Amino acid sequence: MGGAEGASGMDWENLHVTVAGLGVSGVPAAKVLHGLGAVVTVVDGGDGPRQQAQAEELRALGVTVRLGDGDSLPDDTELIVTAPGWPPYAPLFQAADKLDIPVWGDVELAWRLRRPHPATGEPAPWLAITGTNGKTTTVRMLASILTAAGKRTAAVGNVGVSVLDAVLAEEPYDVLAVELSSYQLHWAPSVRPYSAVVLNLAPDHLDWHGSMEAYAADKGRIYEGNVVACVYNVADPATEHLVREAEVEEGCRAVGFTLGAPALSQLGVVDGLLVDRAFITDRRHAAAELASVEDVQPSAPHNVADALAAAALARAYGVEPRAVRDGLRAFRPDAHRIAFVAEVDGVAYVDDSKATNPHAAAASLAAYESVVWIAGGLAKGAEMGDLVAAAAPRLRAAVLMGADRAVIRAALTEHAPHIPVFELPDGVVGAAAMESVVDAAAGFAESGDTVLLAPACASMDMFTNYGERGDLFAAAVHAL
Repeated sequence: MGGAEGASGMDWENLHVTVAGLGVSGVPAAKVLHGLGAVVTVVDGGDGPRQQAQAEELRALGVTVRLGDGDSLPDDTELIVTAPGWPPYAPLFQAADKLDIPVWGDVELAWRLRRPHPATGEPAPWLAITGTNGKTTTVRMLASILTAAGKRTAAVGNVGVSVLDAVLAEEPYDVLAVELSSYQLHWAPSVRPYSAVVLNLAPDHLDWHGSMEAYAADKGRIYEGNVVACVYNVADPATEHLVREAEVEEGCRAVGFTLGAPALSQLGVVDGLLVDRAFITDRRHAAAELASVEDVQPSAPHNVADALAAAALARAYGVEPRAVRDGLRAFRPDAHRIAFVAEVDGVAYVDDSKATNPHAAAASLAAYESVVWIAGGLAKGAEMGDLVAAAAPRLRAAVLMGADRAVIRAALTEHAPHIPVFELPDGVVGAAAMESVVDAAAGFAESGDTVLLAPACASMDMFTNYGERGDLFAAAVHAL
């Protein structure tokens, strides 16, 4: 290797690095590594218009790009930096393992390239969030609170903004709100957040991780090395177990959040107020008022839980109660997250296309009394029985679509045999599919019902992504 060192202290000059995958994380990683003097080769199994356009952009910089083959390990590779979605069993990584070649994710690379803040001499701390559901809502709530406290911050990571771009920004951030998926955590062995939360744990991505135990272990990595607080969900004991298993800095505390009255070292809800019994001096005998439940919009129970988790991380960082309130008031939820679309003939239509697994769909279904449920897509190996059993008393009818709709149909047959079911035939996709689905749902619904798109499944079998699925749902509703 040559003599140039990057911000991590690592010698990057002429280091042969393979970047696995283009896209949101791969392109920034390739550019950064090339700028550090590394010899970069990007591999991607795709060869479509998007990949071709990204490849041309990188080739113009002098980066080698190999499309249509993501399996073969390039000669002389000394390090792999991977996009988070590539599974551990991919042939590229199996070949690397035999040669003891390390594999990092883009989050690991970002962590190693952090720069000291000119005011503190230390890199901006990371307040990190993971969980099966609610990550994006919570990270954006947290960023809103930190902004209200006067901090230069950003919501980055799995929320769709490159962590690499944030840590290398020309104007440094004071603190980062970082959403991390289980994929990203799997490939980030060195990351040590200032404080972190696991919002909840439910089976998801088991086809990628191989087992629930492996999935939970990757989620639990977020607590490693925490400095101030490991925040957990009192209603989900598995999250507290992960805290107990973590190796943290001396003095780091376990802090719970609950929708009930908080015990010592917890945040919770009392008489419609979000209160803190963790980050105040006299926490044994008092609580600090942070905000009201009405400050959280929409104030569905899982949204309030997300707000408490965000508040806990902000308070661990030293944010005053007033900024928590102001930040929550300023926050607006993402599109496609329990978003009211319209009311037609007394029936409410709600888009929760972001509910891409059973745990998210369960939270959404629990918010409404009488539901015509639109569900289905790619189940990713998830089981639907518990979801349907819990929701059955609320279901007026179900409209099913997608590759794995039979999994949901079987659960409905077992746990809700009384409700009518419409199944969209195979081969209908995109706008035509959603128009048929919405028409069928409207036919089942009565005044006072909610037609709820909460698919419990991923979207890519029929739509570009969950965003397109939600947009087409809204368009079909407005066409009514």
